[in-house]
Amino acid sequence: MSLFEQFAAGNGAKGSMTEADSNLKPASSPPPKYSEKASLFASDSDDDDTMARPAKTSRPDIALQQRREWRLSQYWVHIVVLTIFSAMTRFYKIGFSNRVIFDEAHHMGFGGKYVNHTFYHDVHPPLAKMLIGLSEALTGFDGSFDFKSGSRFPANVNYTFMRLFNASFGATLAPMAYATLVSLGCSPNAAFLAGLLVCFDNALCTISRFALLDAMLLCFTAMSVLSLSGLYKYRKQPFSAAWFKWLLATGVSLGLVASAKWVGFLAVALVGLYTLYELYDLFGQKEVGIVSHFWHWATRVVALVAIPVAIYMLCFVVHFGLLYKSGPGDAEMDSLFQAGLQGSGLQNQPLDVAYGSKITLKSAHPGAGLLHSHTDAYPDGSKQQQITGYSHKDTNNDWIVKKVHGQSYGNTTDTIEFVKNGDLVRLVHERTSRNLHSHAVAGHVSKRDWEISGYGMDGTYPDINDHWRIEVVEELSKNNPERRLRTLATRFRLRHVGQNCVLRASGKSLPQWAWRQAEMVCDRRNHLDEKTLWNVENHVNPLLPPAKPSQLKSSFLRNFARLNLAMARSNNALTPDKDKFDALASSPQDWPIMRLGMRMCGWEDGEVKFWLIGNPVVWLLSTLAVVLGPIQMLYYIVRRQRGLCDFAQEKEWETHLYVSGILWGGWALHYLPFFAMGRVTYQHHYFPALYFAAMYLAYFVEWTGRRIAGSANAPSTKAVMIGLGIAAIANFLYFAPFTFGFDYPAKDLAGRKWFSSWDIYDTTK
Repeated sequence: MSLFEQFAAGNGAKGSMTEADSNLKPASSPPPKYSEKASLFASDSDDDDTMARPAKTSRPDIALQQRREWRLSQYWVHIVVLTIFSAMTRFYKIGFSNRVIFDEAHHMGFGGKYVNHTFYHDVHPPLAKMLIGLSEALTGFDGSFDFKSGSRFPANVNYTFMRLFNASFGATLAPMAYATLVSLGCSPNAAFLAGLLVCFDNALCTISRFALLDAMLLCFTAMSVLSLSGLYKYRKQPFSAAWFKWLLATGVSLGLVASAKWVGFLAVALVGLYTLYELYDLFGQKEVGIVSHFWHWATRVVALVAIPVAIYMLCFVVHFGLLYKSGPGDAEMDSLFQAGLQGSGLQNQPLDVAYGSKITLKSAHPGAGLLHSHTDAYPDGSKQQQITGYSHKDTNNDWIVKKVHGQSYGNTTDTIEFVKNGDLVRLVHERTSRNLHSHAVAGHVSKRDWEISGYGMDGTYPDINDHWRIEVVEELSKNNPERRLRTLATRFRLRHVGQNCVLRASGKSLPQWAWRQAEMVCDRRNHLDEKTLWNVENHVNPLLPPAKPSQLKSSFLRNFARLNLAMARSNNALTPDKDKFDALASSPQDWPIMRLGMRMCGWEDGEVKFWLIGNPVVWLLSTLAVVLGPIQMLYYIVRRQRGLCDFAQEKEWETHLYVSGILWGGWALHYLPFFAMGRVTYQHHYFPALYFAAMYLAYFVEWTGRRIAGSANAPSTKAVMIGLGIAAIANFLYFAPFTFGFDYPAKDLAGRKWFSSWDIYDTTK
């Protein structure tokens, strides 16, 4: 049975919402045996007012079969029509602009990194960017173009195909919206309206027409709710073949959406909440035994947890496999990972550090860089030589490992004595001969900790405050019984002997007198965190042989954890700058009311321009629906509490709760969390929530029509649906220049400026 055929269960009758339930069998009943086509639109009711009836027959089984075939035909006609409409709107004039538009500069650039295998760092998981890279590879792109924002594509870059590839993901939204509502039990009319609203929304169309991550995120989000709707449909047939199929499809969809963008975890939350409620409901059914409960939990854990996690991790396996060359993202990973990249410069180093070795020390805290010193002195405090953290390669990062004052490691120049865990050492700055030093002088920014300085001269002014103890915290190499200090593979702390504090990157920057480099302190509180952890990144000792490549290899799990932590830190760093005006940014409260649009490129009169704005019919009416929906729900809850029955069957109310929970809940989960986020936000962050809102609007119209007119297919309800569909298409065409691009002065479109806050053209000129 094909994928879409499984949604199209019969939607008939009084309340198309209840028929799906009437077809479901109790968990203890064996699934009925029937042919595939007949099963798709099976119905126990003959009073179907949602579709035209086939010719009457004296044989009920033939009539039922005809109705099922009619529904199947209607279903596929709707799917095909919506797919054609979607392809037309997404592909039309897609190559009109030959410039790099909006975030294509980032995402096509990241795609190019997969083509030339250069490691990079970004805040998003890799799946969607790898797909963009695939589209580039399919065109024969060699990775030489850097996709600078606003630049023209060279002749050898087939940007039209790259955009078409991306737009194909956006073209799936409308048919999937239709299939989702059908599977949830809505009438074909309401489902088709939802498909039209999604298809003819200008913002959803525009964002799909460029090589960005959003079309893929939306596609995988739609796949997730579509799979969830199939799981909902067969919820009373657990462990049947159809139920298993949709359960696995849901797990795969969650893995894909989470691997495209982290905002995809909001879809994971929706499925998780639905699953917990379903399991809670099963817990209250006495006929479901303990063994059955166990299998319900076990199958869901495997399908909805293990499979998504496996897909998410597999994407990083491919990511690391493709990006095997040193690149601009190296600094976000630890030194051991960098050593495995081609061209990193960290290969062919001695493994075990010995006294007399020249080394550089890197902090495990991202951004702190390498332990550094220079001839400048602190302007206050001890006024001794500055010790800082510096991210760039520099000879001022070089240190010589020596014995403490009064000790030597041999009488000949070829003596080798390795540094081990627990050893006392001195670190002498090679360029200035100053010792790494600390004392009871307050830090310059972190006042609670002691200052780190460069003091004395190598061999003169012996001072115990120059002595440090090696404390190995983590050993990543194998076969190191003596616990030697090893290049790249050993993470350790440096404990000051005199003050019993540890060398730490404070995470703060020093003032301009230290060139705003990272502050280094001696931590009096003895924290054990990444800020106090160090590793030897570069190691030079002509008396020692280079390490074998297998000895400097980082594990996948370690790389996976490190990169995800780096992504989280980068995401948290995307905070609004209060001192700067960001013309593209917007707030969550702006989105549902369409207060702002977004310019996606330069605004010169002769250039092709795009303005990201939604369809007012879709955005404003869907906002009204999601506001009125809970009020309507509360109204019925109060009446039920007072003993007033508004529903002929209890299943109708139960179905309404489930469907509203999925659609309205999907909108809320994809929208409300942005109010709590500290990061900068943009209009396209609302698009997954908009997808749910558009479907909820169609469902809300049908539900309200049924309550008022008594039927989902009453003439008044159909008239409202037809009017909404026509209005959505008309508004789409009216704002089409913003979607497909225009190359004339923006002021020529002044009549389309419906709100004073819309920046269609510069009102100051």
